Amino acid sequence: MVTMIKVSVYCLLHRSGRSLVVILLCLAFLAVWWVPVSCYAGAPTEAMKATIDEVLRILQEEELKQPGRAEERRQMLERVVEARFDYQEMSKRALGAPWNTLSDEQKQEFVTLFRTLLTNTYADKIETYSGEGVQYLNERQDKAYAEVRTKVLSGKAEIPLDYRLIQKGNDWRVYDVVVDGVSLVNNYRGQFAKIIRTSSYDGLVEQLRKKSEQIKSPQ
Repeated sequence: MVTMIKVSVYCLLHRSGRSLVVILLCLAFLAVWWVPVSCYAGAPTEAMKATIDEVLRILQEEELKQPGRAEERRQMLERVVEARFDYQEMSKRALGAPWNTLSDEQKQEFVTLFRTLLTNTYADKIETYSGEGVQYLNERQDKAYAEVRTKVLSGKAEIPLDYRLIQKGNDWRVYDVVVDGVSLVNNYRGQFAKIIRTSSYDGLVEQLRKKSEQIKSPQ
C-alpha cells in the first residue's frame, strides 16, 4: 500500500506538471504578443494583465538575472503570482468533500502543502521559457465568477488555456485553470481522491509533507 501511495503522488506531481508550467508561462509571457481585446477587456481580464505586467517586469530586470539573486527573483515571482492565485480556494476545490471535515489548523496545513507543490512544479520552468506569446480570446462573467479564455502560442502549437476567477472584495482571484480542456483542480481532485481511497487523508498529508521537506532541503 505504501508503494501505491508513493506512485500515486509521483504521478500527481508529474502528470500535473505540464498544466502548471503552462499556467505560469502564460502569466509571464502574455504581453510578448498582444492581440487587441478591447471588446472583451473587463475587470477580470484587467486583473490578469496587472499580474502579468509585474511578472514581466521582474523577469526583464537585468540586476535580478545575476546568479547570486536567483532565489530573490524566484521569491518575488512567487509573491506576485500568490497575490492573484487563491491557493485556499484552489485547495478547497482540489480536495473536495474531505475539506469540510478538517479543522482550521488542518485546512491551513493543507493549503501550505498544496501551495508548495504548485510553486515547485513551475518554479524552474518559468525562468527559462522562450515561447512566442499568448492571445486573448474572450471573457465571460456571471456575477462573482468569471472566465478569461486565452490561447498559448508556442512554435506551431496552440494550447487553449482558460482562467477561472472568483471575485473576493474588489479583487479577482484565480481558483482554477483549464488547459486544453483539462481542469487543473479536477485533475488534482482525482489524484487526491485515489490516494485517500488507498490510504487515508492522513496518508495523503504525510506524502505531501515528505515532498515539501524534499523541496525545502534538496539533496
